Amino acid sequence: MQLSFFTMPLHPLGRDYRETLREDRAAILLADELGFAEAFVGEHVTDLAETVTSSLTFLASLAYETRRIKLGSGTINLPNSHPAAVAAQVAMVDHMCDGRFILGISPGGLRSDAEVFGTLDNDRKAMAREAIEQVLAIWAGTAPYDLKGQFWQISTGRTLDREIGQGIILQPLQRPHPPIAVACMSPFSESVTHAASQGWSIISANFLQPVWVASHWQKMLEGAAAGGRTARPADWRVARSVFVADDDATAQAYAKGSAGPYAHYYRSLMRKLIGNGRPELFKTSRDQPDASITLDFVLDSLVICGTPQRVAEQILALREQVGDFGTLVYAGHDWADRALAERSMRLMAEEVMPRVNAALGE
Repeated sequence: MQLSFFTMPLHPLGRDYRETLREDRAAILLADELGFAEAFVGEHVTDLAETVTSSLTFLASLAYETRRIKLGSGTINLPNSHPAAVAAQVAMVDHMCDGRFILGISPGGLRSDAEVFGTLDNDRKAMAREAIEQVLAIWAGTAPYDLKGQFWQISTGRTLDREIGQGIILQPLQRPHPPIAVACMSPFSESVTHAASQGWSIISANFLQPVWVASHWQKMLEGAAAGGRTARPADWRVARSVFVADDDATAQAYAKGSAGPYAHYYRSLMRKLIGNGRPELFKTSRDQPDASITLDFVLDSLVICGTPQRVAEQILALREQVGDFGTLVYAGHDWADRALAERSMRLMAEEVMPRVNAALGE
């Protein structure tokens, strides 16, 4: 099982923005040092807590400072950008990363972003699907492109001048394109089905209960079969909130205490997602009463924490519950205590994962 890293990121309001940007970069640089396979970064435009406004810009700042780790958008929210801009910017970052880039995509889940871009009442899933189709068509085709869609029309037919390179969009270093990953946060998600039919990989969200994470493998099987492909656990990433400490008391206080950074993260997410009519994400069954979705319940059911041995045991139990998956994605949280946060990542890479893989015979 591989180990990857994902951060939205989400910080308490009022923290110095320059400080949180440095902190988020430091987490990925540490992940690279520790041998994490990948690092994904989210993006949100209209949220002062979720503070990276462009995943591509942020990852570009790491391209020449990281050595081995693959860098992924987690995700580019496709309805918020023109497909030609996405194609050109991703191609540039792929070159900057020397081919270590993963294209993570989604329709975007933050409703205030949708409102500010004028798509709140649109079918954003349809927009996202058209956008990625046009991005791939740009990379596979030649200028002047002449792509006609429901939401975007793309052509450089009136201005093309091949002799000087005008009207031609840069292609990525990885051919035919960087690997594509789709972030999925719904039970029995049809986004999983479509992604698997295309041969794309899946990232199951860290705030989704394991029973619903398990449904993603079912949809991967369906989608792969529809696309004439074979579903592979290697194409499935499962994200979890994990905190590892040298003793259980420290782990419990930091990861499940009401004043800790994990509580801050889930308190914010619960307000956004439950407020948007999505309480089922946090439920362990569809008939669970809404009133039972308390912060304590969410922390107890979604946060893995403890000593390296206890965390390894919980990860193996998760795998038994959801099925075989290729990558565990460690979710980044605010570094309320930098020393503890860095220690957790180090213990995760150096002590937890070796235990997990030894138990799996890998």
